[in-house]
Amino acid sequence: MKPLKQQISITIDSDLLEKLKVEAEKDDRSLSQFINLILKNYINENCAD
Repeated sequence: MKPLKQQISITIDSDLLEKLKVEAEKDDRSLSQFINLILKNYINENCAD
């Protein structure tokens, strides 16, 4: 079963958002998918279980 997803609203600096959009496009992902990937990688690398 796929993990459940939840919609949230966040505020991001305009310059950061533009960079994220460019990188998501390069990676052929939606912005949402790209941000999820970045967050998962960060959690896996920096947070203990």
